[in-house]
Amino acid sequence: MSIESDDEPENAGIPTRISLELSDDGEVWLVRDEETGVATEGETRQHALEMLDDAVAAYNGAGHEPTEQELREVGIDPEQNTSGSLEDSKIFE
Repeated sequence: MSIESDDEPENAGIPTRISLELSDDGEVWLVRDEETGVATEGETRQHALEMLDDAVAAYNGAGHEPTEQELREVGIDPEQNTSGSLEDSKIFE
């Protein structure tokens, strides 16, 4: 199944060409944005479509960098948190 929507400004970032199908086992709906290749699934058709909207928005850069307060709220100390190369990690020794 393929669905197309209008290119109206309020729909910016929402998938316009998708494929939607029930999985072989009939347990989940599989949905893919044909333009970006982003795919996801949901327990119902509506849930799958909502998940795709969120996934495509994330793919397109929706959201924001967390504030120091938001980091603290999830238990991350911004002063102690650093990003580095995986090559610097002891895991790869």
